[in-house]
Amino acid sequence: MTSREYEVVPADPVYDAELVDESAPRTDKPSARRGFASWWQRSPKVPLALKSRRAATQAGKDLVVRVLRSPYRFVGAVARGLVAAMRGWRRWVTVHDYRDAAEQSEKLADKFTEIRALTLFRWKVTGAVTVASIVVVLVAQLVYGAVVLWIVGGAASVALAILGRRKEGSPGRKPVLSGPRSLTWTMDPQVLVDAFRDAKLIGKDETLRLVERAARQGDGWAITVDLPATRKAADVVKNREALASALAVDEVQLIAERVRGNGGHAGRVSMWVADEDPYAAPPLRTPLLNVEHWDAWRPVPFGHDARARKVNLPLVWTSLLIGAIPRQGKTFAERLAAVGLILDPYTRLYVADFKGGKDWDACEPCAHRFFSGDDEMHLAAFKTWLEELVSETQGRYARMRELDDETCPESKITPAISRDRALNMPITAVIVDEAHIPLESRIPVEIEGKKIPLGKYLGELLTWLAKKGPAAGIVVILATQRPDGNSLPTSLRAVLGSRFALRVMDWRDSNIILGEQMNTRGYDSSKLLASHKGVGILRPDGETETGADVLAMTVRTYYMPNPDWRAICERGRMLREAAGTLSGHAVGADPTPMLDRAAVAKAIGGGTAPAEDVELVELPEPLASVVDYLGEDLDGPDGREFVPTAELVEALGIEPTTFGTQMNDLGCRSRRDRIPMADGKVRQVRGYFTADIRAAIRAAGDGEAADDAED
Repeated sequence: MTSREYEVVPADPVYDAELVDESAPRTDKPSARRGFASWWQRSPKVPLALKSRRAATQAGKDLVVRVLRSPYRFVGAVARGLVAAMRGWRRWVTVHDYRDAAEQSEKLADKFTEIRALTLFRWKVTGAVTVASIVVVLVAQLVYGAVVLWIVGGAASVALAILGRRKEGSPGRKPVLSGPRSLTWTMDPQVLVDAFRDAKLIGKDETLRLVERAARQGDGWAITVDLPATRKAADVVKNREALASALAVDEVQLIAERVRGNGGHAGRVSMWVADEDPYAAPPLRTPLLNVEHWDAWRPVPFGHDARARKVNLPLVWTSLLIGAIPRQGKTFAERLAAVGLILDPYTRLYVADFKGGKDWDACEPCAHRFFSGDDEMHLAAFKTWLEELVSETQGRYARMRELDDETCPESKITPAISRDRALNMPITAVIVDEAHIPLESRIPVEIEGKKIPLGKYLGELLTWLAKKGPAAGIVVILATQRPDGNSLPTSLRAVLGSRFALRVMDWRDSNIILGEQMNTRGYDSSKLLASHKGVGILRPDGETETGADVLAMTVRTYYMPNPDWRAICERGRMLREAAGTLSGHAVGADPTPMLDRAAVAKAIGGGTAPAEDVELVELPEPLASVVDYLGEDLDGPDGREFVPTAELVEALGIEPTTFGTQMNDLGCRSRRDRIPMADGKVRQVRGYFTADIRAAIRAAGDGEAADDAED
C-alpha cells in the first residue's frame, strides 16, 4: 500500500471514571476534620515541616546536614568567640568608652590622669581575676580530678561559641540572605514595636502601650495601642504605606484609624491587618435585591469595608460626587446610590444620562424626568430641568415658611412633609451620569443680557441646588471623570457633601475628588489596584456603620448586574403605580415647565461676573489651553493662587522650554512659590500665579479690542 491509502482519523477522548451512587448516605464528617486541617495549613504557629510530606522530607535532610557540619561550625564559632572576647576585653581594659566620651566633649587632656588611673585599675582587676580563677581551678582539680578541667573547658567553649555565632548583618560577619518577611507581629509585640520604629513613627528609645491585645476579628487581627507622648495617630494613618511595609503586608490589608470620642485621644491607634487581600474575593450582591421597598430617609446599603463591616450611604440632606477614570465602576456606584431612591415610591427622579448608552434605560419607566444622550437638545432640556428645580426649591422654602413649628420645626423637610401629597414636596434626586459633558459646553447662552458659556451657567445652577437644595429635599448625585476646574467648577465641588473616588491616575486626581490634602492624610485612590473593580475611597457626609467620626474609608461596593438592576427598577415602577405617585416622563407627560428665568438668574446670583466675558475672547495658545485647563480654579470664588509649571506642562502635553517662552511672550512670567507635595512636605517650585494669568487674559482681550477698533 502507498502512504495515500492510510487515513488518520482523530479518536474520541477516553475518560476513566467510576459510578457514584448519590443516593448512598455520606459517611464523612467534614466539619470538624476539614476545619482542623484548614487551620493546620493556615496557622503560622504550626511549623512548615509539619504541613506537608515534602516539607518534612526536606527538613529531615537539612537536619542531617546540620548534624554532620556541627563539629566544624562549633570550632569556628569558638574561634570567632575567642577573638570577639579578646576585642571586648581590650576595649574595656583600655577604657575605650570613657576615652571616646572625653574626646567628644573635647576634654581629653583634662581627663588624661583619670583615664590612666582607671586603665591601671582595670589591669589590676584583670590580673587578680585571672590569678584567682587559676587557683580555684587547680584546687578543684586536686580535689575532684581531671573532670574539672573538662567541665571548665566545655563551659568556656560553649560560651565562646554562643558569643561567636554568625549573625545576619553584623559587622565582620558573613552576610546571609534571609527568606521573605512574614506577618509575625500578632504573635510577638516586640515585632510590632520594631515595625513602628522602622517606619519612623516612634523613636528608637520609645515604645508602644497596649490598650487592647491582639485578637481575631473576621479574617484578620485587630489591636489598639497608645503612641508615646506628642506622637499623633494622624501620622500613623498618613504613613500607612510605610507601616505596611514594615509589617510585610500590602497596604490594602492594613487599616489604621484614630480612636475618637470618649474612649480615644489624638495618640490612640486602632489597627486591623487582614490575612490576605480583602478585596480579592468575589463581590457581594446588593441586599436591596430582596427588599420589597425602601425608605429614602434611611442610608442606602452601598458596600462593605475590608473588615466586612457594612457601609451605608446617607443621601437625604446631602449630595454625592463619584469620580474615576473610565471603566472603574462609576455608573455601577451611582446606580447603587439610586436604588434606595427608586425603591421609595414617594421620591421623584430626574435622570440625565449624558453617556448616551443603555445603563439607565431600566430607570426610565419610574423617572419623573429622563433622557439619554449628549446632543444640543439634551443640553437644553437639562438646563430647563435645573431652572425648574431652582424655582421648585424656592417655592418649597416659601411653603415651609407658612407651616407651623410642629409640622416643620427646623425649616427643613421632614419624612412626614415629604410624604404629604397635599404639600407636594417629595424627596427629589437629580442623577447625572458623565456630568462633565454638560459642564464643559461652550455654547453661548444669554442670561440677563450677558452671553456666557452654557456649561458655566449649568455649573452655577447645580452649585445653587447643592447649597440650598438639601434642606428642601433636593439630592444631587453626580458621576464624572476627573472632576477638575474645567469639567466641574471648584465652587460646585466644595459643596458636594459625600465623595467617592474609585481608581484614578495620580494623587492630584484623587485630591480633586476627595478634597485638598487628602493624600497627605493617607487617602489616595491612585494607589488602588487595577484588579480591584468597584473599590474606592468614600468620604461620607454623615454617620456610617463604621462610626460617625471616620474621615474616609476604603469601600468595596456591592455588585448589581443588569438583570438585578432591571428587576429593582421594575419594582420601583410597581410601587409608584400602587402608591399613585407616577408622574412626568413615567406617565408620558413631560411638559416644558413655565419658568421665570429672570427670577432664576437672580436667585443664583445674576449669572456671571464681568471677568467671565473675557473667556469668550479668542485667546492665543498656550494661554487658551491654560484657561481651559484651570476653569473655575482660575477665577472662581475658591480658585487657586498658584499653579506649578510641571502640572501645566503635563496636562497640556507641551515641551517645557517652549511653553515657558510662549507664556513669557504673552506677558506671564514664571515665579517661585512653596506648595505642599504628595509626601506632605512643602517645597519650592516654579509656576504661575493665577493673578498673572488673568492679567495676560485681560491684555489679550484689550489687544483684540484694539485690533477691532483699527478695523
